[in-house]
Amino acid sequence: MTEASAPAAGAGVTPGAAPKQLDLAVRDAGNGAWVLTLAGPWTKSEQLPGVADLEGRMGASGPIRRVAFDSAGLSGWDSALIVFIGRVEALATRAGAQLDISGLPQGAQRVFRLARTVPPRSAADGARRAGVVERVGLAAIGFAGAVREVFTFVGEVAIALLRFVTGRARFRRADFVANFADCGPGALPIVSLISFLTGMILAFVGAIQLTAFGAQIFVANLVAIAMAVEMGGLMTGIIMAGRAGASFAAQIGTMQVNEEIDALRTTGLAPSEFLVLPRILALFVMTPLLALYANFLGIMGGALVGVTLLDLSWEGYIAQTRSALSLSMFAKGLIKAAVFGVLVAMAGCLRGMQCGRSAEEVGRVTTSAVVTSLVLIVVADAIITVIYNAIGW
Repeated sequence: MTEASAPAAGAGVTPGAAPKQLDLAVRDAGNGAWVLTLAGPWTKSEQLPGVADLEGRMGASGPIRRVAFDSAGLSGWDSALIVFIGRVEALATRAGAQLDISGLPQGAQRVFRLARTVPPRSAADGARRAGVVERVGLAAIGFAGAVREVFTFVGEVAIALLRFVTGRARFRRADFVANFADCGPGALPIVSLISFLTGMILAFVGAIQLTAFGAQIFVANLVAIAMAVEMGGLMTGIIMAGRAGASFAAQIGTMQVNEEIDALRTTGLAPSEFLVLPRILALFVMTPLLALYANFLGIMGGALVGVTLLDLSWEGYIAQTRSALSLSMFAKGLIKAAVFGVLVAMAGCLRGMQCGRSAEEVGRVTTSAVVTSLVLIVVADAIITVIYNAIGW
């Protein structure tokens, strides 16, 4: 065992008495273990010893496996000691040695562990604040990148759909059936509840105005046309956005985190065919069916209000509903529902493909998928309604 004093700001440690100035000594404990003996007050008012000499001695000696501390002679400490320990840790890391802080005071150990939980500031943290022009430029570049990413995704889906039509798409029919079952029967309870209540609300709103004119029978017309043309498909699309769209984003995002999508690409399988296409087809087929079911439940909700509050008979209400509806009204609503289903599926899959490599990213893309789906549904609903009016349908 050897012992030598390193360059320090103060005198050596006097046995039996606390030194008045900080002192550092290095002791070779054998088997590649070093013990740094600290003595005196290690505070900011004292000049800390450098670690350059320690680094030179480590390079000249044999392999260092462990660096420990002996603080029996320490008379005081503050953040200066923590800074020194950090420098020694960096030195030990470069030498491939393990840092043992069990010989430090308990408080110093806790502060040092807490300091290590804070990531070091990067050079970017201290960079100047970007100006307005620079921020606008960066936002424009980001927007252009996002638009390019969306068009790339839409192009890949279009190619996958073309390959599906020509019988060349590679996807498992079991995935389509699983998504179909999950989006359809699994959504029946929530679709039933929301549609029935929507029909009741429409009937209540219509009854307030129509009863004043003695035309309460036309509540049946109001509820039937509103549900068939607009509300059935719209409410089903919104429910699918919160349920299926979020589920798609979470599933594909999790696969992105686990690098399963990278594995698909490596094996030559296009994610747009293997993952996206079954989900789009499932919602394209299932959403109109659910919208048709929602129409029926909504009309039943309106009928319940008409019979119980407006003194209408079931026969009269159903007859009035049949006279108000036509097949073209159902066709309008079902076409909208099919478009909503495709948009929800594409938004969910796109956000899932944009997921990063962390669990936090999965939550972010799931939320983003729902918001994107709702915006697309409202915009598409307005556009389709304008088109219907323009062509006189």
